[in-house]
Amino acid sequence: MARTEKEVLEQTLKLLNSAISSSHSTRLFPAKWKPIRDKLERLRSNLAPASFDADSRGNPSLAELLEAISATAHCTKLLAQLCGDDSYGGGKLLMKSNLDLIAASLELHIKHLDEKYDLGILISSLSIVLSKPAVGASREDMRIYVRDIFSRLRIGCFEMKARALASLNQVLHEDERYVRAVAAETTDGIGVLVKLLDCREVMVKEEALRAVSVIAGFESYRGMLVMSGVIPPLIRILEQGNGKAKERAAHALKLMTQSCDNAWLVSSQGGVLTLLRICGDDGSSSKLANLACSILRNLCGVGEIRRFMVEQGAVVVFLKLLRSKEEASKLHAMELLLMFASDDEEIKKSLTRDEFIDSLLGIINHESLYSSKAREIALRCIEAFFFTSPASLNQLVKRGFLHQILFFLRNGEVADQELALKSVSRFCSVSDQLMAQTMGDMGFMPELLRLLQARPFDAREAAAEALCSLVLVQKNRRKFIEEDHNVDNVLQLLDPREGKGTKKLLLSALMSLTDSSSGRKKVSASIYLKNLEKLAEAEVAEAKKILKKISNNRFRSIFEALRGM
Repeated sequence: MARTEKEVLEQTLKLLNSAISSSHSTRLFPAKWKPIRDKLERLRSNLAPASFDADSRGNPSLAELLEAISATAHCTKLLAQLCGDDSYGGGKLLMKSNLDLIAASLELHIKHLDEKYDLGILISSLSIVLSKPAVGASREDMRIYVRDIFSRLRIGCFEMKARALASLNQVLHEDERYVRAVAAETTDGIGVLVKLLDCREVMVKEEALRAVSVIAGFESYRGMLVMSGVIPPLIRILEQGNGKAKERAAHALKLMTQSCDNAWLVSSQGGVLTLLRICGDDGSSSKLANLACSILRNLCGVGEIRRFMVEQGAVVVFLKLLRSKEEASKLHAMELLLMFASDDEEIKKSLTRDEFIDSLLGIINHESLYSSKAREIALRCIEAFFFTSPASLNQLVKRGFLHQILFFLRNGEVADQELALKSVSRFCSVSDQLMAQTMGDMGFMPELLRLLQARPFDAREAAAEALCSLVLVQKNRRKFIEEDHNVDNVLQLLDPREGKGTKKLLLSALMSLTDSSSGRKKVSASIYLKNLEKLAEAEVAEAKKILKKISNNRFRSIFEALRGM
């Protein structure tokens, strides 16, 4: 008497359960048995909720598939029993070959079973998603819930898949233990989600993308996403998806490209050109453009990819982005331009143009509302591109760079003052004597001296370096010495009790100041001369040299006085 479809299905499930049970007792070839057991479990979870459409009963292809699955399950059980026997003495190469054939057959069965669902020959008896486990539920309850969701994702209709994904996304956002349940405890869980990124049903695709974006936030599972082929569909969504989907895809790619290996994958799939188009497209949302910039910045860590970007016109794209009203866009543009120029002198030369410097100076303008972070990056750009030659330094001065820096030294918040100090120090190190004289006339020296007395070490060091550079110029020395208390203040800062700090730099400045007779007189007459003497007693060579110059000056003064008598 012929068996009914239900009986055939029940028999097939029984054989699958038996094969799975036997596979757990295998001792030989564990690396071969793990994927076989995973495939058996996938077949069982796909068949367990199956029922037959009225029109499909008696379908010969379905009966043949169930018979083939049953035969493979029976064969798998026999092989498992052989591999669980310590006394097995058969050929190992033959056994490995048989296990490979079983794995391939199971994979083929899974594919054919999915086709039966897609054609409607099989339908799922699952109608509603299980109730979500309560807060603090056991890991087993969570695994059961996730397993139920993935059964629906594998065999359900589009509507069922969308509902299941919505439920999955809810728990993924609420409790990261569900992320582990999907990635590490569900057979091919990540693979199922990645395949759904190419689903023709938009709602299913977008819900799958939400789930993938959450999982990408966990570094330990990014490798599994890559192995499941997540990069190509994410790039396709960037090219063809709607606004929100593009943003989610870009967010996932931003996380994935923190690894240089993944950077190559993005580049090989055409991702660089897609991202550049997004950055250059006025129609892109600011969030999407900023995410695209972040991905490109990650890709820039690979020199070959960075050079490819430049060849594809990236410099023009980011000069345009620099003119954006969004601060975040300006930040990305400046950082990427800095990276492009790091190993390419031609790019540096090409960017010393008026519109570029005007954009940068607009960011550091004290009347602008940009953050200290934006000013910091703008100053780094100015230093990288314009602290390179007398001509480019003159460009800066003509456009008011020094006036902006001086304003921040005098009136800026602490963060802006420290940025200005470091910048002026580097400016002094590359400027010529005439430029230093201009800075002296503008009033930089008193401000540097004032900031030497009240800032952290890094800032004091920058102020001392700049002051040393400025007093090397004779006109600046004279001006510095003539102004009340300047020399006293320098000597006061040499207090030995204050630790080393910037003493070496200050002693260097004093050495320059004592090159003139008036400077030596000021040092000699200072109430803080004792600080210099204590340093000399401590065998500080520079302090001893300065005292020797002062002593020689005294002898000359006495000698001249005697000659005049």
